Amino acid sequence: MLDLNAEYEVISYAVGDTKAGTKMGKLQLKNKTTDSILNCILWEEALNRIDSKLFKTGNLLKITNASYNERFNNCLINNLELLYEAKAGIEKQEAKELYDFVIQTIDEFKDENLKGFVKNTIETNKEKLMEAPAAKVMHHNYLGGLLVHITECIKFAKSIHPVCFKPIDKDILLAACILHDIGKIFEYTIDRETGFIEYNTDFQKDWISHSQYGFSLCMANNQPMIAKMIASHHGRIDWGAMIDLGEKDLDNYYYIVHHIDDMSAKFGRTSVNDL
Repeated sequence: MLDLNAEYEVISYAVGDTKAGTKMGKLQLKNKTTDSILNCILWEEALNRIDSKLFKTGNLLKITNASYNERFNNCLINNLELLYEAKAGIEKQEAKELYDFVIQTIDEFKDENLKGFVKNTIETNKEKLMEAPAAKVMHHNYLGGLLVHITECIKFAKSIHPVCFKPIDKDILLAACILHDIGKIFEYTIDRETGFIEYNTDFQKDWISHSQYGFSLCMANNQPMIAKMIASHHGRIDWGAMIDLGEKDLDNYYYIVHHIDDMSAKFGRTSVNDL
């Protein structure tokens, strides 16, 4: 429900065309008090009047003029007030430090073939990796968010591996953490100034998802165990997994990257306001 006294955080924003040929904005806001989500519509007149910078992911806004539509369960926005302007993402220096940490982790691999494959993949896509978000909405959805997410997964894996009683190769585990979302550097586009994230339509023409991309990449480079970890890291088919962890008799290694990924997505720097 609409609360004109609440502070709202911008979760996502996109502009599309109506059947009449005009522009329409779709804005998703989170009530900072209740954590409830408010789906909002802005017609072209409001879009022309309101500065688009207000819709940056993570901004805190106050709704000053709007009406709530019970039938469609959304809010028609006429005006907004900016309370706090969020960052677009991490700073360049932090991105460099995180990238160096990933490369240092790869350099510690004992398997030279694996080291060469993972390092070449990361170095070839360095510029994209340093800017890519980890998601459009769900987590780490900001400039450099994917790099933050990868480093969190590496750190979780390094903490978990020494206490795993069931054996799992450390290099394989860390490589899977590094590559599990590598397809996201192509799946999304992000505006450096506003932080607006969109799906890359060119990627969608060739690939089903970032998981399919990562799976195919690893299979093509003779890394089937990593490929299977990537295929299952979303946990369930209806969450985007290629292998459902609800299946019977799966080997133990299918599960670990899913749980590490989930910890980062829930306990890491998930929002731009965590920076």
